[in-house]
Amino acid sequence: MKKTVLKFGSYGLVMGFIIFILHLTLGIDNLDYSTNEILGYVSIFLSLSFIFFGIKHYRDKINDGVISLGKAITIGVLISLLVGLGIAIADFIYTKYIDPEFFSRYEQMMKDQGNADQIMEMTSTMAAVFMLVLVTVIGFIISLISGLILQRK
Repeated sequence: MKKTVLKFGSYGLVMGFIIFILHLTLGIDNLDYSTNEILGYVSIFLSLSFIFFGIKHYRDKINDGVISLGKAITIGVLISLLVGLGIAIADFIYTKYIDPEFFSRYEQMMKDQGNADQIMEMTSTMAAVFMLVLVTVIGFIISLISGLILQRK
């Protein structure tokens, strides 16, 4: 199980970094916040797609065509933790070093839209933790769905 998690978690992590680099090089500053948010969720889902493939690989190649729902969820959540860690690190580097004014510009945009009551003070570390938790929760949901599809007794 450990090899499967590391292999497919690494694939997801690399996919996340590639999308992050493409996003930076193609002009992140030229897009509005809602477009960037959509692209962020797309990158999360693409990176987490390796959960399904990791569970399927484990079932078919390692465990003789059998996998329980619990084992599938375990594998999927562990893969999502690796992917989440990569995305959290990328988010931290971006907001701390590449664009340290990101949060102040985002706060101003929220005020300009009349959403000042929804503003929360955010730091790069808090954003990274939030991303790790978000990716892990989404990964759990994908793991559950994948496990239900792929389970065999």
